[in-house]
Amino acid sequence: MRWPHTLAARLALIFFTGLVLAYGLSFSFQFYERYVSSRSMMLNNMEQDIATAVAILERLPAAERQAWLPRLERRTYRFRLDQGINGQPLALPAAPMAAQSIDKAIGQHYALSFQRLPGADSHFQVNLRLGDGEPLTVDVTPAPVPLSAWLPVVLLIQLALLLLCTGLAVKTAIGPLTRLAQAVDSLDPNAPGPLLDESGPREVRYAAQAFNSLQSRIAAYLKERMQLLASISHDLQTPITRMKLRVEVMDPSHERDKLWSDLEAMEHLVREGVAYARSIDGSTEASCRVNLDAFLDSLVLDYQDSGQQVVLEASTDALIETRPHALRRVLVNLIDNALKFAGAAQIQAEATADRRIVIRVLDNGPGIPAEQLSDVLKPFYRVEGSRNRSTGGTGLGLAIAQQLTQAIGGSLSLSNREGGGLCAQIELPA
Repeated sequence: MRWPHTLAARLALIFFTGLVLAYGLSFSFQFYERYVSSRSMMLNNMEQDIATAVAILERLPAAERQAWLPRLERRTYRFRLDQGINGQPLALPAAPMAAQSIDKAIGQHYALSFQRLPGADSHFQVNLRLGDGEPLTVDVTPAPVPLSAWLPVVLLIQLALLLLCTGLAVKTAIGPLTRLAQAVDSLDPNAPGPLLDESGPREVRYAAQAFNSLQSRIAAYLKERMQLLASISHDLQTPITRMKLRVEVMDPSHERDKLWSDLEAMEHLVREGVAYARSIDGSTEASCRVNLDAFLDSLVLDYQDSGQQVVLEASTDALIETRPHALRRVLVNLIDNALKFAGAAQIQAEATADRRIVIRVLDNGPGIPAEQLSDVLKPFYRVEGSRNRSTGGTGLGLAIAQQLTQAIGGSLSLSNREGGGLCAQIELPA
């Protein structure tokens, strides 16, 4: 037997099985006790009725006895004024309990013989002779203890009640766990979600309080680290500027040029570090409604005015609610990355059937190895193994784009194009 895959199904199975077994045992014991009591009462009544009926027939004139037989007949036995039907002799110890009750009622006054009769209905006969020598046969057809017609309906109602109680118990137990799992799954330090409701049973309140506290600590921790990175990067700009001023007054030489190049790389890295630290606060920018086609056209024209090969293919007529400065920074980082490795970039935009806006930045460059597509979105990760800043970059451009895309409620994914090159795709809510 395989366990269900979900915790709710397992708990429901355990609860329902336990309740059904407990209810089944309780019902079985009660039914057995009722069966024994009913059987005992029926046998006692039969003893009294047969003893009374035989006494009445004994005292009636022979000519009137036949008329009284229908009055003395019962559901499980009847009387005949003859020898009955020949059957198999039945010993009293092996006879049914009804035969033993008849023997108990009149066996002390009459010589009784028992016979089992074959047929579809299992029954037996008791033969005796009255005081005047006339034969009398008691034809007994044992019947089970009768059941009330409403009993199956009550059982079905009780079973439905068990199912309902099991469902409520499982829902009560699984509901807070499901909400906690959903909150953990949607946990985003860059955009803290709503706090969990801290009401309910004590254990649920404790779990909700612990999660809310954890969410606050994570947000505070990341904010502290980003502020530290921003402060260090910002403070480094001053000594780098002083060093550049000193290099400018040095005599021209090969060493001077190398030192100047190193300072330029350091300054670029510091600026990127500040930009990445500030990108975590991208959600603080106010949202506004933007015409996407006009927004992209303005961005592309800025590149074309500076002589860059950037083309646009967009006709969405879409109005989106977004943070334009954050979205512009994302696109600038992706376009700069395409221009850096391919020398040209192509921008496409479309509105999908599921009310999403898709923006793609395409290039014909060398692409990225498939196993590194997710790693390049991490801070300071560069595909190129060398530390050459002119080709490898700082490793923060795509990380900043990823950070800001999440801050504006979108998602960024990278994929290699079939004909070569890279496709950076941004999905935004319409």
